[in-house]
Amino acid sequence: MTHLSSLADIEQIYAERGGQTYGEDVTQLEHAVQCAALAEADGASASLIAAALLHDIGHLFEREDAVAAFTHDGRHEVAGARLLGGLFDEAVCQPIALHVAAKRYLCLREPAYHDTLSLASRQSLALQGGPFDAAEAAAFERRAYWRDAVALRRFDDKGKQDELSARRFAEFLPALHAAAR
Repeated sequence: MTHLSSLADIEQIYAERGGQTYGEDVTQLEHAVQCAALAEADGASASLIAAALLHDIGHLFEREDAVAAFTHDGRHEVAGARLLGGLFDEAVCQPIALHVAAKRYLCLREPAYHDTLSLASRQSLALQGGPFDAAEAAAFERRAYWRDAVALRRFDDKGKQDELSARRFAEFLPALHAAAR
C-alpha cells in the first residue's frame, strides 16, 4: 500500500492490526491512544494530536516479529508519513517523519535523555543510527516542524504505560477530521 485514501482506512488498519506489539508492554493501538491523550492534555493543535495518534502507523505495515526482534529498521516513520500524505498536510506528516530523528537529537542535546528511554527504544536507537552528532543536530534544527517532532517524541516516550487507557481511538477522530486536508 502506497497511501491511505480515507480516515476510514486508518480506523480499519488500527482495528485489524492495532493489537500488534513492538517490543513494548503496550499494543500499537494503546500506544497511539496514550500518545494522542498526552498531546491533547498538553494543549497541542489538532495536527499534533493527529500526529501523536498516527506516528507509528508505519509499524502496522511491517512484520510484527521483525519489529519486535530489532533486527531491521524499516524506517516506519518515513513509511507512515508517506502513507498519510494524501490525507494530511505537512503539519501532521513532518512530525511523524521526524520523530525518530527527534529521539536521536534528544540523545545528543539532553545527555540524561537516553537513560529515560524504554529498553525497546534504546534497542531501536542503535538500528536507527544512534545519537546525532553536532552537525546532524544542527541540520535537524533547520527542518520545518522539528520542534513539533520533539514534542511528539516526548509524547511517544511517555505513551507506553502498561495499564489500559480509559480513552478510545474513536475519541480522537475529531482531531483527525480537523487536521485532514
